[in-house]
Parts: sequence; structure tokens; C-alpha cells
Amino acid sequence: MHCKLGSLVLCAAALGCMPSAQAWNKAGHMTSAAIAYDDLKARSPSTVARIVAALKLHPQYDQRWRADVEAAGLSEDDANRRLFMLAARWPDDVRGDHDFDRPEDHFIDLAYKPPGQPSSVKVTQPGPENLVTAYAEHVSTLLNSTDEGDRAVALCWLFHLTGDVHQPLHSVSLFTTQYPTVEGDRGGTRFYIRVTPDSSTISLHAFWDNLILGSERYQVVANRATGLRNRAGLSRADLPELAERPFSPNAAMSWARDESLVVAKSVVYLNGKLKGSSSKSNGKSLPDDYVGKAQDAAERRMVLAGYRLSDAMATLLP
Repeated sequence: MHCKLGSLVLCAAALGCMPSAQAWNKAGHMTSAAIAYDDLKARSPSTVARIVAALKLHPQYDQRWRADVEAAGLSEDDANRRLFMLAARWPDDVRGDHDFDRPEDHFIDLAYKPPGQPSSVKVTQPGPENLVTAYAEHVSTLLNSTDEGDRAVALCWLFHLTGDVHQPLHSVSLFTTQYPTVEGDRGGTRFYIRVTPDSSTISLHAFWDNLILGSERYQVVANRATGLRNRAGLSRADLPELAERPFSPNAAMSWARDESLVVAKSVVYLNGKLKGSSSKSNGKSLPDDYVGKAQDAAERRMVLAGYRLSDAMATLLP
């Protein structure tokens, strides 16, 4: 475990009244983008230049990003890294904006019915509009559209969805006798827990969204990204998943099904043994060792997302 449990408990408890619709928090998406930037800068500076140029043609560049990216005294390297971070969080920043918000794009509900559940529990397959179909659509837009604004928007979604698909609870819905509806537990948003017996009730989804905690300030995020990349076990060479399931335009399904769903089953739901509540005011306490193991899994998934974003951009915009 690489954070202080007390701080995590306090932050998680404070999240009890917050919505849990985004994958990771915004600082988390910024972190994976910073990892991608630093990795990509070393391997393909020309790709970084293409991405920066494309993002500066985004329809909301002036409105949302120009002041931060073109701040006085900011080095070109810091400005470019900051733009990557802002692009990755943009799909969450425009929640509720009917021109850009696409709520169905953030998740794919692959069904998980733990062993021992009765035949009366029926599972539902993902709908036709989901994270995986959206990922392929945005790849196509980036490669084929002649509208520079649309291409910049597609870039932001690819940055963001690469993070989303690595959050285990954006790839699963649990179906049990406790959650037998057509939507199951909706990626843990209806599965209520307490981090400790005396903390506030939050959804399991909110807990996992906010495992990568901290300030959204640029330097804090940049330092966190560097720290994660340098941590033992989190270098490229230490992550066999990168070779086993490399980037392709259709890779999002394998990342969701073969990785995030597997982590959801074993680490998130403890192979169906994690106790949760369907009551928003009376969550079940997490096991004593749950937080540390979840933190380790979340950090690994976030670093994978950063490297995979780098791989995707190096392939799509060489």
C-alpha cells in the first residue's frame, strides 16, 4: 500500500455525497495523460508535436485551455504536458453539455454472475452504445475526418476512454440475487460500502474512482506520474499486459474483457465474496486488507493506461 490509510479513509468518506459517474477522478485522468506524455516524448517527439497542434484546434481551446497552456513563464515542455492533462479530463469537464457529453461512452457493462448464483438471476449484455464501440468510433474519426475540430474532440475522448477502460468498474456489472435487475449493480454504483465501520456510506464505484487521490494542480500531478513510472514493478518492462494485448483500433474490448473484468472479479468483488448493501445509508464495511490491495491494483491499471495511450498515439499519429 502506497498511501496513508487514514487519509484515504477521510477522502473516501467525504465522497459519500458525490456522483460516481466518472472513471478515476480528474486528477487520475490527468496522471495517466502525464505518463503518456513523458513516455511519448522520449520515443516520438514528432507525435507529441502533432497531438499538440491538433488539440490547439479543439473547438473549446480558447474557452477552456488557452490561459493555462499559454501562461507566462511556462516552458514549452510544461505547456505541452499540461495540454495532454487537460485533454484527458475534458470529457468529464463537459458533463451535461449537450453538444459534447456522451454519457454512454464511459463504460461497458460486461456481466459478472459469481459462481453459486441461482438460475433465476439473469444477466444482461452491454448495449450497442458503450465504451468499446465509442473507442473504435473515435479512432475512425481521428484517422478519417477532415474536420480538425472533430479530430481534436476525438483525441480527447481517446485520451479519456483509455483511462476509463482501465478502471475495473467501468467494465462490469454484478448480477446476484441482491442485484437481479436488468442493470445489475451498474458497475458498483448501487453497491454500497463503508471504508471503515464508522465512515460514511459510499458506492463501491465512487471508492474505486477516487483511489488515485490528490490535487489537480499541474506540478502535483506531474510528480505523481513520475513517481508511479519509477516505482518498482510499474515500468514498461514489468507490465507483460503491454505485450499480451497491444494497441489496435479494436483493443479496447480486450482491455475491458481480459483485464478490467478479471480485476473486477478477483480484486473488486473478491470473487463474489465482497459484502455490499443496496441501501445508500447503510453500507457494509470493507475487509481490513481491501484498501491496500485495491490501491495497488488501481495504480497498476492507471500506469497501464498511460503506456497504452502512448502506444495508441504513436501508432495513430506517427
